[in-house]
Amino acid sequence: MSLTVSRAALAEMIAHARADLPNEACGYLGEKGGVVGRVIRLTNADASPEHYSLLPAEQFAAVRALRSEGFVLRAVYHSHPESPARMSAEDLRLAADPGLSYVIVSLEAAEPVIKSFRVDGTAGEEELHAAEE
Repeated sequence: MSLTVSRAALAEMIAHARADLPNEACGYLGEKGGVVGRVIRLTNADASPEHYSLLPAEQFAAVRALRSEGFVLRAVYHSHPESPARMSAEDLRLAADPGLSYVIVSLEAAEPVIKSFRVDGTAGEEELHAAEE
């Protein structure tokens, strides 16, 4: 599998990750026509640099917004402020939907690294492509 993301959506995830420092940022990604082009920033209810949790009311509102705009929920993203873009044991535990991609934005290095994973009992890294715009 692969995940194709618009350059604007990639930039938005990085901006969100930086804005929420020192804490992890989190949100949803919407896809239309095979390209993720919609980023919905969500609140990290834990306000923590090491983990995140989502607020159910925000989650439902985000899914409704995506649907009303013609997008489908394609991925959950979050940032790792000081660690690599890899699935942690907690990330694996929380990745409950094998139909979604799980995107991690790492700010560990000078240049952000974004990786996408599919989880079906293990973390399998999937190809992440920037859309041709």
